[in-house]
Amino acid sequence: MNMIPNPDPQVSLRALGAMLREQSVLAAIEVFAREVGNVFQMRLPGFRAVMLVGPEAARFVLVSGREDFRWRSEGDPVTALLRQGVLVQDGEAHDRLRRAMNPALHKRMLEAYIGGMVRGTDQVMRGWAEGQPVDMLVEMRRAALLILLETLFKVDFSPDMESLWKAILKTLDYISPGLWMFWRGIPRPQYQDALRQMDAYLYRIIAARRAQVGEASDLLGLLVSDDSMDDGLIRDQLLTMLIAGHDTSTALLSWALYLLGKHPETLARAQAEVDAVVGRDVPQMAHVNQLTYLDQVINETLRLYPPIHLGSRTAAVDLTFEGYSIPAGTRVMYSVYLTQRMPQYWPDAAQFKPERWEASQAQPQPYTYLPFGGGPRNCIGALYAQVEAKIVLASLLQRRELRLLPRRVYAHMGATLEPRPGVWMETRLRRV
Repeated sequence: MNMIPNPDPQVSLRALGAMLREQSVLAAIEVFAREVGNVFQMRLPGFRAVMLVGPEAARFVLVSGREDFRWRSEGDPVTALLRQGVLVQDGEAHDRLRRAMNPALHKRMLEAYIGGMVRGTDQVMRGWAEGQPVDMLVEMRRAALLILLETLFKVDFSPDMESLWKAILKTLDYISPGLWMFWRGIPRPQYQDALRQMDAYLYRIIAARRAQVGEASDLLGLLVSDDSMDDGLIRDQLLTMLIAGHDTSTALLSWALYLLGKHPETLARAQAEVDAVVGRDVPQMAHVNQLTYLDQVINETLRLYPPIHLGSRTAAVDLTFEGYSIPAGTRVMYSVYLTQRMPQYWPDAAQFKPERWEASQAQPQPYTYLPFGGGPRNCIGALYAQVEAKIVLASLLQRRELRLLPRRVYAHMGATLEPRPGVWMETRLRRV
């Protein structure tokens, strides 16, 4: 077996320079992959991981070797936060939770959620002053929270939005890459108030739902009606969906608006399609499949800026991959971001080209496009997220003229891949 290569000091210095120049850890990972190869080690004080890039690596982690990896890592904040949430469970415990949650996210339920998606978007738009700049990273987070809470929990989040806003951001920061990666035992008291606020809110809405009588169809109702689940286990699933579900939608929507603003011709074409398909009507499920160009825009946004840009597992046993030895206990990461930008699979890989998703074009090769993961544990909310993105963007394009303001934006590795410091746009009501 071959030992997995370590970047030499000169490569590491170039990676550091790229990271500082681009203000993104992704720039450093790109240097390592380019100069070392698609399998390399990342060694930092207190942190060691194997990084894999490419479709073969994704197939290995997600499908062929998936039984030999663990999702759960007891030392990580995401496990401490989500406790027994579906995202951090393995084996039968994960499968049982997923079966309980699946009905609320099945495609047959999506039509019932469209109204909530439109209402959440409209509510956010009503707060925009004519011609004044707004940060779409913030505004799309507001929309995503309103939509998720109404559709999946049947809760109006409006009264609690401002009081919980800082707690939500703090919770996301708690699970984002940071110093905890290098010093696992360091206390983090600055997060405790925010985490207590989130718990108090979730237990309150669980108690309120238990006091109601009626047939359950939404996610919260299904969980409450499941006799095998106590309030703590329900809290874990709700927090998993609240944090993971809204933050991924926030990233997707804000990146899509950034790319539309950067490419006015694409924005004009997408807006023309919405006018032709939706017109002045309220967006409905019947419109979703007809918005084919908007679908291409969303797919290309997810290719360039996948919200979950990195997969992380722990090797449960000694493994081999392409002749390299991976000892049990090793943290193994695979880069969705780099895989979706590999030039051998994606011509003009760094360019925003929605037309590459036209039906006449060749479909992507297996495991080269993974914005929702792959294999049996692909994202439970993938279809929900895609429909939500179409409805939100169609509602915006139908009602608003959008102009991107010239400010530098970079890809920030937080809980998801976000456009920082924000996506500032000037918006005006459309006169149609």
